[in-house]
Amino acid sequence: MEEPKFSVFDEVKLKTELERCGIKPLHTVAIQSYLLAHKDAEPHEVPDLPKAAYPLLQSHFKSSTSKLKVEHFSSDGTTVKLLIEMQAVHNGQSVESVIMRHDATAGKYAGGPRQGCLRATLCVSSQVGCQMGCTFCATGTMGLKGNLSAGEIVEQLVHATRITPIRNIVFMGMGEPLNNYQAVVQAVKTMTGYCFSISPSRITLSTVGVIPRILSLASDLPGVNLALSLHAPTQELRCQIVPAARAYNLVKLMAAVDSYIGASKRKVFIEYIMIGDVNDSEELAHQVGALLQDRQVVLNLIPYNPTLTKADYKASREESIHIFQKIIREVYNVRATVRREMGQDIAGACGQLAIGEHKKILSHPQKASSDLPDIEELFTGPKDQAALLQLSSGADSRSATRK
Repeated sequence: MEEPKFSVFDEVKLKTELERCGIKPLHTVAIQSYLLAHKDAEPHEVPDLPKAAYPLLQSHFKSSTSKLKVEHFSSDGTTVKLLIEMQAVHNGQSVESVIMRHDATAGKYAGGPRQGCLRATLCVSSQVGCQMGCTFCATGTMGLKGNLSAGEIVEQLVHATRITPIRNIVFMGMGEPLNNYQAVVQAVKTMTGYCFSISPSRITLSTVGVIPRILSLASDLPGVNLALSLHAPTQELRCQIVPAARAYNLVKLMAAVDSYIGASKRKVFIEYIMIGDVNDSEELAHQVGALLQDRQVVLNLIPYNPTLTKADYKASREESIHIFQKIIREVYNVRATVRREMGQDIAGACGQLAIGEHKKILSHPQKASSDLPDIEELFTGPKDQAALLQLSSGADSRSATRK
């Protein structure tokens, strides 16, 4: 059986092998840039490299170790779910990524017209499957099949950029990013490097609460956003919804969040799945508000999406979500938004990603509302919009130059 080759986007591995052959690692940029611009080229076809690089690249590296097998487009055209097949090391198993397009100029923001541009967010996977077992999540039904390498994570971005320019990245796909920590850290450093030039502030890592990694994240990946999957304000209820929470006491978890906020000087994004008659009562809204009050956080309420899990869950009623949000905002002065669900009709919304027997779920997507925020706006206030618009113009110029 042929030895599996490495991805050229596994930057640490590529630099290490180049140095081992006496080649300066700076050639990594030339190799990656050329292969991004030439979809069908292989590493040994990159021009103007030292002669010693060619046999190394031909025998050890590939331009892509994964294949884009299927693209599923949502009915409204805003969402694309990508089925990506991994190489032999994962026994040909696949992961899913999701592209979500946002029109940042639509509707109103903070009482006035929105400033911004058309932009796309990529939701990437960090593992094949997941071991955390969240009861609302289809990925958890798969169990953990394996960790993705840094190159395999970055290749999701490569596949996506060939469909549309990507502005934001969220690690909210399959897997627990902080349980594949080193690969995720390496992948993010490549994404924020020369070839992709994505700002750290436009990358968000979501976790159910792996405390040791939360404590090291601010120093390992400065400027990157942290999202915490909370889903309940008490330890007992949280363990029912997120079984992995048994390993991380809620009091200690919130202390770790406070430590991260202090070290990073950044807000933390709090995710809360709204499950009808489970965690959406007014009493729980007060408990969530009390827990988050005076913390630098943004609460995002996520309507539950139908999944093929054992739990008999249903989505919260729209009125319940509105009351929950109102209590959080008005009583506790915590910023609370409701996530616009995208890709529900292609099983590409929050909690719906899974491979194998878990196929497309027939559902009735919520009507898209133009005044709901995308991931980028959750970390900004009205005063930041002009700065965002300026950054948008710069980013779009760089993208046009690379093309």
